[in-house]
Amino acid sequence: MIITRSPLRISLGGGGTDLPSYYRKHSGFLIAAAIDKYVYITVHQTFIQELIIKYSKMERVGTIDEVQHPIIREALRGLDIREPNLEITSMADIPAGTGLGSSGSFTTALLKALHTYRKNFIHPRELAEQACHIEIEKLGEPVGKQDQYIAAFGGLTCFQFQPDDTVRVWPLQIDSETLANLEDHLLLFFTGYSRAASDILREQDVKSRAHDQDMIANLHFVKDLGYQSCEALERGNLHRFAELMHVHWEHKKKRSSGMSNQHINDWYDLAMQNGALGGKLIGAGGGGFLMFYTEDKIRLRHALRQTGLREVRFCFDFEGTKAVIQ
Repeated sequence: MIITRSPLRISLGGGGTDLPSYYRKHSGFLIAAAIDKYVYITVHQTFIQELIIKYSKMERVGTIDEVQHPIIREALRGLDIREPNLEITSMADIPAGTGLGSSGSFTTALLKALHTYRKNFIHPRELAEQACHIEIEKLGEPVGKQDQYIAAFGGLTCFQFQPDDTVRVWPLQIDSETLANLEDHLLLFFTGYSRAASDILREQDVKSRAHDQDMIANLHFVKDLGYQSCEALERGNLHRFAELMHVHWEHKKKRSSGMSNQHINDWYDLAMQNGALGGKLIGAGGGGFLMFYTEDKIRLRHALRQTGLREVRFCFDFEGTKAVIQ
């Protein structure tokens, strides 16, 4: 049996500039951090002459073309895996549609498992590119490259998305004390809302392709915030980083009417009144997780827990997508 895992992620600055509709004209930049919440994929051969696929549904089919799950179908096609006696199962620490990049993590974990099954070595960059090819090119999803790249590489990582589709990747130059303080003072709370990222990102994608000046200006501003966040983190100025998160959230809400709702706005305001120095909604928007930076964790936790929000504690992941058992 082969078991792979791929980390979920949080965005630390510049999110939204990784969509091809933006970076192919203007280049994009963001910082992302992998966290120790994972998507797991298992692959093993059976004695049954059919493909058995288990996720939120279960499929038993005779050929690849009959597979309903689009990412699994395209991954099997891409690696030309035609064996009819495979069982593929997926599990996750956190549900899909919650803004932590689960689709990219799923795709990289799946590809890593299938390459391991084929006894292929694959570099994290190639793994990320193959995942992007499936989601963006083959399936036409209006998503960016952040999730696949940070899942493949792990760590706290900077990504520059070039107009020619290449991606520059380098680790955030953050000292150990700042890293420990950042990890200790970032809190995640689940809003209870989940949604498909493509529902929110499609509006951004359409407007970017149409050269909507407000959308382009918004993304230019957010990209600059990403560079400023990078500088603040590398200088160890976490107060400045928190302020930039707040500014990012205020501009992010302007991209789409579906980015937030009254409940999310109320929770955010409550957090800012109870010790949060800055925060934002993680992911495309519309639901998922609120992330805050605070130096008064007890006060913030108490205030948000009283509203019924559930906290998810995490640490950073520095391994990226890997085979756990092979």
